[in-house]
Amino acid sequence: MRWSEIRNEHCSVARTLSVVGERWTMLVLREAFNRTRRFEDFQQRTGAPRPVLAERLRTLTEDGVLRRSRYAERPDRYEYRLTEKGLDLYPVVVSLMAWGDRWMAGEDGPPVRLTHGTCGVTTTPRLTCPTCGEPVHARDMRVSR
Repeated sequence: MRWSEIRNEHCSVARTLSVVGERWTMLVLREAFNRTRRFEDFQQRTGAPRPVLAERLRTLTEDGVLRRSRYAERPDRYEYRLTEKGLDLYPVVVSLMAWGDRWMAGEDGPPVRLTHGTCGVTTTPRLTCPTCGEPVHARDMRVSR
């Protein structure tokens, strides 16, 4: 199978990777969640080559993860904002960050911390069962088809 055909698989993980599986995409999303909006700022904060970044922003917009809005004319300038579909990727980004904080942070520890806006506590969000509230771990789950 070719990578370009992965969105046709009967698998939600494969279909999701067809949108977010390119190596620069998660860094673009990280910045979008950090309220980066403009091309130059995405480029500076991710280090992505300009043509690669332009392609990532274009495909994320086409896939409905970002929306493009003009903020200036002559020349036309655009900013990118997360859509509802994009905002739903927040747990994915936070989970990757938590894994990286645990396994890749190094001696200095995690580079950033998350503070919950409602209670003001610095925290690491976790995946929990919506029914019982217990943390969800891979060994606790079963797959049904």
